[in-house]
Amino acid sequence: MDRKTRERIVYGAVWLACLAPFVWLAAQAFLAELGANPIERLIRQLGVWGLRLLIVGLAITPLARILKQPRLIRFRRTVGLFAFAYVSAHLLTYVGVDQYFDFGAVWRDILKRPFITLGMMAFVLLVPLAATSTNGMIRRLGPQAWRRLHWLIYAIVPLGVVHYYLLVKADHRPPLVYGAIVFVLLGWRVAERLRNLRS
Repeated sequence: MDRKTRERIVYGAVWLACLAPFVWLAAQAFLAELGANPIERLIRQLGVWGLRLLIVGLAITPLARILKQPRLIRFRRTVGLFAFAYVSAHLLTYVGVDQYFDFGAVWRDILKRPFITLGMMAFVLLVPLAATSTNGMIRRLGPQAWRRLHWLIYAIVPLGVVHYYLLVKADHRPPLVYGAIVFVLLGWRVAERLRNLRS
């Protein structure tokens, strides 16, 4: 098997892995297996998978450096766009299915419920990252400006973790675990930045 074929297979596997949770949720919805409150479960699971993929995207660069596999970084865009798709589906399900596009009620929720306020902030910050993910936009913005814009991810992911933590009413262990992972990843970034400044 030549290198190009092998890379296509790996790329296809990444696509399938990112798409699998959506297929699983769609199958559960079709089979009416989302539990007693299917809308709430669907909204939450879409959001959780969006957060998980954001964390995976944040972990790709450290893994590529630690494992000395720079080609891993080429999967970061795909994972990031899938994360945006899940987060968008999370928001759309809340606005359209749960609130029936009652934007007045949505706005009141944003103002009164902190976890929705933070979640909406994270989504708004995520939009320009998704919109500038193409090679054409990188050329238009210039690599340095594009890189600075995409530093927003370091605010978006912690906002997503806090959003999830405030949403959960009983078992806070999952968001705390995600928070710990994000803390380690951000700590690695800070340490890497300090090493670069000293060298």
